[in-house]
Amino acid sequence: MNTVIFILAAYLIGSVSFAVLTSKVFGLPDPRTFGSKNPGATNVLRTGKKLAAAVTLLGDGAKGWLAVFLALRLAPVYGLDETVVAASAIAVFLGHAYPVFFGFHGGKGVATVLGILLALNPWLGLAALATWLLAAYMWRISSLSALIAAVFTPFYGWLWLKSGVLVAAVAAVSLLLIWRHKSNIQNLLSGKERAIGKTQPGDSPPQ
Repeated sequence: MNTVIFILAAYLIGSVSFAVLTSKVFGLPDPRTFGSKNPGATNVLRTGKKLAAAVTLLGDGAKGWLAVFLALRLAPVYGLDETVVAASAIAVFLGHAYPVFFGFHGGKGVATVLGILLALNPWLGLAALATWLLAAYMWRISSLSALIAAVFTPFYGWLWLKSGVLVAAVAAVSLLLIWRHKSNIQNLLSGKERAIGKTQPGDSPPQ
């Protein structure tokens, strides 16, 4: 029963969409209605409100970190092992991607995965972030950078995590992240994926 509670709590934490909530607080259009229609920091940034995008980024990362941090600290108290931590990591990602509070229409999960990784091991999270930054510097495409980081992250997990179960969880969220970018992969293959800072018709939010 305790295992179910941990997993459900992680999913509900993940289901809090900071892109939608932050947009409401800042009086911005719903990020699900313009641009990529993805409720994430990148789409919020298309409104021109950098502070709102930053709050979204930090919030989405923080909820991933919080769910895993709580599982790491509280699971032993209830006699539970790292399997619960691994399940919580996956659950908080699924909550972000398919939030029950917002019609199961969630974001891609890049910031949330970073928060998960930082909670599991700070070096793991920093390695994934450095990979994203390097790829973004080289190719200037956010989605491509996320995909490259997702490919390398399980290897980083193998280096820094002592638990095979946690490494498996890292691999699982990395695969889920790639799956959430399937439309971006199609755009990359067709040469249509937009570069960082470049806009296309329909990017601007409704007035």
